[in-house]
Parts: sequence; C-alpha cells; structure tokens
Amino acid sequence: MPVVTLTTDFGWQDHYLPTIKGAILSKNDRLNLVDITHQVKPYDIVQAAFIFKNTWSSFPSGTIHLISVNDYAGDTGFVAIRHEGHFFIGPDNGIFSLIFPETPKDVYRLEAPSSTPFPLKDIYATAIGHIANGFPFIEIGFPAERMVQRITFQPVIAPSQIKGAVIYVDNYENVIVNITRERFEQVGRNRPFSLYFKRNDPITRLSTHYKDVAIGETLCLFNSVDYLEIAVNMGKAASLLGLSVEEGVQIDFYTNTPE
Repeated sequence: MPVVTLTTDFGWQDHYLPTIKGAILSKNDRLNLVDITHQVKPYDIVQAAFIFKNTWSSFPSGTIHLISVNDYAGDTGFVAIRHEGHFFIGPDNGIFSLIFPETPKDVYRLEAPSSTPFPLKDIYATAIGHIANGFPFIEIGFPAERMVQRITFQPVIAPSQIKGAVIYVDNYENVIVNITRERFEQVGRNRPFSLYFKRNDPITRLSTHYKDVAIGETLCLFNSVDYLEIAVNMGKAASLLGLSVEEGVQIDFYTNTPE
C-alpha cells in the first residue's frame, strides 16, 4: 500500500485539505495518507522546510511526499521530484532549495489546469495518482532545467566565535538555532564557551537532557536532529527569554574558562 505524506499550511477547519485528500484517493483508494502537519504558518516555507527536511527520510523508500505551502508565490508552477528512492510534489517557490542541500537531478514540471477555481486538487491528485499507479516517472511532466532558489540564514563563523539565528520555535517553545553539532564541534574544539542571546545571562554548559538542570532553569543542548536548542526545563523558553525566529545568538569560545 503506497504511503503519501502531506505537509501543508491549510489548517484543519477549511475544506481545502479534505478536498485534496478526496481527490488523491479518487485516483487510488488504496493509498495510505499520513499527515505530517497542516499547521505551518500561512505561506511560511522556511518553517515548512525545517519540519519536512527532518522528517521525510524516516518514511520507507517509495513514499510520495506532498508539500503544499505558499503554492502561488511568484506563480512559478509545480514540480515532481524523484530523489533517494522517494517522490516529492509541490510548488516551485524555493521550498525545495531549503530542503535539499543540492538540487535533485530528477525534476519534472507539472501541467497546471487553467480553468478550475482550485487547481491544486487536480495538479496534486493527478501527479500522485501517476506515481502511485505505476506509470513511468519520466512521463509525469517535462524536465525542469532549474528551480527557484531561496537563500537561508547561515551562521557566521570566526576562529573562536559563531553568530547564528533562531530558525524555529517548537510546540513546547523550545528555541532552535541554525548551528549544528558538527559546526559547533569544528569551531569549538572542546573549548569552554558562552552562549549569548538577547539580554539574558549566557549559557556556559552544554546539556544532554532537559532534566540536567532544575525545573525552570535555562539550558542548551543538541536536539534529536543535531541542531542547537535553547530551552527551559518544564518551561517555555521563547516566551520567558524573549526569543523568536530570526533573533540573533552568539557563541564565544575560550582557550581558558572565562572569569
């Protein structure tokens, strides 16, 4: 039974999501539809990309992934991608450049109907049905020479410093920063550090678990997808610390422990 995941900014209260689900199942009623999330902030492809890129590889090979967020940005059309044994369908609005470090090679543009008030239903259902029903992938559309690229916030690196930014706040209000464990270790080289953000006291110790500090205390750790996270044990870090997406953070590394 083919698996189809759905990641959208449709929410749950309107007719858009069930309309698309119904159209997909009309093409193949044996599909297993799996909701990743429909609570992406409207039009926020950065949030959607962060959630999705840390999710898709958990699904089995052959999974079809639908990403429907900010679908009409720039009116650049829609694409179908085959990459590492998975299939991806969504708008060509830059979201795939945020998901994949390098542009996949197997990319096709999808034909969009022009005479329907809700073309997403037909575009997505037709493409998913084409793949799920075993038709040759190269016949799904015509080859795409290029896709829209989107520039993301990247940390600024110095020999003893990393300047990063908040890229995501999760449901618990843990604050995720665009600094990976690999980058932290490359620059830090096991040296003591101070993590500065807003006007809060710096964090000077890396935790492994939230419970490493007392309830209500602030900590930092690398989360399950190896991004640096600022958290408050049993608390809401974003609200308590005044942090939101795009806020800057700074890590200074020291040869000796700072006084």
